[in-house]
Amino acid sequence: MTTFLRLLSDNDKAQSMAITCEAVRCGRSEPRVVHVSPDSFREVPGSPLAYWVGDAVRGLFKTLPAFEGEGRTVRVGLQTSDDFRFVRGWWEIKSNPDLWPCFAKGGAYSPFYADTYLVINWAHGGAELKTFKLCVIRNPDYYFRPGVTWPLRAHRFSPQLMPAGCIFSVRGYSAFPERDKELVTLSIFNSAAFDYLFKTALGRFGYPEFIVGILQLMPWVKPRSDVADLLHRHAHRSWSLKRTLDTVNETSHAFLLPAALRSRLGDYNPQAIETELSSIQAQIDDMAFALYGFSDTDRLAAMGGEALSESDEVSDEVADEDDEQAEAEVPSTNALLSWAVGVAFGRFDWRLATAEREAPHEPEPFDLLPAKSPGMLPDGADPFHSHGGILVDDQGHPHDLAHLVEEVLGRVNMPVPDDVRRWLQRDFFAFHLQRYSKSRRKAPIYWPLTTASGSYTLWVYYPSLNSQTLYTAINDFIEPRFKQVVADVATLRNKGTARSRDDERQFEALQTIELELIELRDTLLKIAQNYHPSLDDGVQITAAPLWPLFRHKPWQKVLKDTWAKLEKGDYDWAHLAMNYWPERVREKCKTDMSLAIAHGLEDLYVEPEAKPKKTRGKKKVGDTE
Repeated sequence: MTTFLRLLSDNDKAQSMAITCEAVRCGRSEPRVVHVSPDSFREVPGSPLAYWVGDAVRGLFKTLPAFEGEGRTVRVGLQTSDDFRFVRGWWEIKSNPDLWPCFAKGGAYSPFYADTYLVINWAHGGAELKTFKLCVIRNPDYYFRPGVTWPLRAHRFSPQLMPAGCIFSVRGYSAFPERDKELVTLSIFNSAAFDYLFKTALGRFGYPEFIVGILQLMPWVKPRSDVADLLHRHAHRSWSLKRTLDTVNETSHAFLLPAALRSRLGDYNPQAIETELSSIQAQIDDMAFALYGFSDTDRLAAMGGEALSESDEVSDEVADEDDEQAEAEVPSTNALLSWAVGVAFGRFDWRLATAEREAPHEPEPFDLLPAKSPGMLPDGADPFHSHGGILVDDQGHPHDLAHLVEEVLGRVNMPVPDDVRRWLQRDFFAFHLQRYSKSRRKAPIYWPLTTASGSYTLWVYYPSLNSQTLYTAINDFIEPRFKQVVADVATLRNKGTARSRDDERQFEALQTIELELIELRDTLLKIAQNYHPSLDDGVQITAAPLWPLFRHKPWQKVLKDTWAKLEKGDYDWAHLAMNYWPERVREKCKTDMSLAIAHGLEDLYVEPEAKPKKTRGKKKVGDTE
């Protein structure tokens, strides 16, 4: 037997050390002193120095079968090695699950349910990825199967369901339970008992990496049918409740309405939902403890009473750059106004808030994710306001965004804030950019193209972009506004010395606007000549040529840097690069098959000649070095 002193939770470790050492010398009982046979560590895979774990818990790794086996398996997925090139937010592309299937990439801590908000380029069976030299495609036979996935790193093992039709990544590990046992498995996976066992095998409890190799070896229990049925129902209910909370998130596949309106559809009470989730979790924990035979002491340890290891003394763990953080709570008014902007652009359906349209039924957990969230305007339905993909900040204009937002709020019988136009001008884009930035992708879909002083703004809707959008902005918006300003300037100029002080101020302001509109028009004309956007490039690439017209400095810097890299040739896989630098891109296609596939120019690729193998001749008798 070896004696261990466990002082991690003590503030004054020097004094605690003296007390426990005295107790050992005198043979007194001391809870911080643990006697363990080192041989027992070998019962746990990897033999972690888990001296604080009870003998019975360590013994489970020896007495129970491993998770891997009998139709159960765990797999690592695809590594793109260039997510910026191959991965998008699902709202960035035209939905096509054959070309852009969902991509499970870990995400934030979210037991039972999490929206799969990324998609991956899998056109022609992943041909572009498969010929990209740095890409590693693992276990493709398991792609598109429903299963269970989880974040690689989290403070607790927190798997969620992975719907059918997904590809999983090297960081979005996936497990595939026995058929029809997925929800039972999900409940056990999310139990405190299983988390404790997993961390015991990992040898740490703070912020570990829940890796595939250890999960494959985890001790597994098969509950009786009645217990399994209850675990199944608990997992399904937890999934449903977590999904209900996500129905107010406008970037989610589950989105219905913003929080300020969501209660009109019933079944939305966040406090009650959280209470029920806690109750279900407690029941799952009790059932899993019983299944694994945890003693009262082991239960206390698993629930956090003793769940520390030496590696956890550093409390300020830093997450990997790929680890997602849970989304911050969104101010209710901002979310409501953002939704109203989406209604004005024809993205969201206001009729859910007026009971003119019923909300669709909740899907089953493993159903394919929809092409549109249920809160989006259905195909073929009339939008709230007809437009060509452009709205404007121009009071009195029929496509004035601020007025349309106010009309939307009036239609759904919500109070209209006094400063809607000011909010749109000063606060909306920063808020929108933050909400539509996930997994290191920045992908805002409402673009404010603005004059230097901010006196005139065109709001462009990214999903409606085409090669004529910039010309439409010039012909239908800027030119009419410019002519009006010129006429107003001429009227004031003709007043001459009869101009009042207010007239003078207006005269100067209009002259400034006149010059700014000329600059905006000329800039757009210059860009439009080669601007043939493809949504497959994603928001950041598509917006890059327009960087001088965004006034939000952080976003402008991102786009300016992106444009510099496009000019340099770093993103020659993009369709936009072919538009601007076709000769350079075509030349690269001759030596890069993945690039050739990206542009549909496989015929340009020239297979390099195989290098002749070097042969070493046998030495002749008498040869010397």
